[in-house]
Amino acid sequence: MDSSTISVIVFFLFGAAVFVYGIVLYKGLARLRNQDDRAWADIDALLKQRYDEIPNLLESVKGCMRHEQSTLLAVTEACTSSMSAATIREKALADLEVASALYGLFVAAENYPQLKANENFLTLRSRMAELEERIDECRKSFNEDVAAYNTRVGQIPDVFVASIMDIKPREMFKVPEKDRRPVQQNLAGAQATGAKSGDA
Repeated sequence: MDSSTISVIVFFLFGAAVFVYGIVLYKGLARLRNQDDRAWADIDALLKQRYDEIPNLLESVKGCMRHEQSTLLAVTEACTSSMSAATIREKALADLEVASALYGLFVAAENYPQLKANENFLTLRSRMAELEERIDECRKSFNEDVAAYNTRVGQIPDVFVASIMDIKPREMFKVPEKDRRPVQQNLAGAQATGAKSGDA
């Protein structure tokens, strides 16, 4: 066997090894991406469950909270914004707005003794708290998965496979600091309102 034949065989084996290694890397990235998709599906399902519960919550309080129209309107508008959100970033901001509006509602509800004795309202409030906890847990899990995925996409040798297959980093389910401030102010405003009503 002459040297040129050996060179061809070596080149072929090297190319095959690179190809197989690329497939292994791609499958690893695809597995992480599927894991991200499942985690996001869990969040999306919980957000929908919360949205479905909110009309029942508003119905249970509107008879007692006639003087809290701005609070009830804030919850309704936040829900509408949440349902129209398309991207992960938009949904993250809408989620924060809904949480802020619900917090304002529950702060205001503390000033209505009849609600504290309303079994339906207490059940719904407990249900909303449970959903918030589950959303928070799923959010953390999703963001951890996305962080692991983005690390793989950006490191060598995965970055070469990602570039060839047009695989891009994914967005986490969180609100950038510059977008978070107005919502935090709303939250603080709701808390202050609740404190003033309690002092009255």
